[in-house]
Amino acid sequence: MSKFTSEMINDYANKLLIGLTKEEEKMIQDEFDLIDENMDLINKIPNIKSVEPQSYPFDMCMSDARSDSDECEEIPIDILLRNCDRVEGREIEVPKVVG
Repeated sequence: MSKFTSEMINDYANKLLIGLTKEEEKMIQDEFDLIDENMDLINKIPNIKSVEPQSYPFDMCMSDARSDSDECEEIPIDILLRNCDRVEGREIEVPKVVG
């Protein structure tokens, strides 16, 4: 039996100021039934309550993010500033990007 009744769906639709046709109501009811079935399947997984939720699907360990060593050579500032169009001392002028 579905946890969502047609009365509930119509009540939510009215609160959202959405008028539903009978076809749309049936489509939404079918979607909620499918969601309920899938939630029941998930709840039937053994030891599901002991599994820690995962908030991001990839491990974020960044221990080897760079291949170079910590002893990399520094590039002198005057060489870096050669790439800039407008330089005043050690400062550069960038184009305005916000109105």
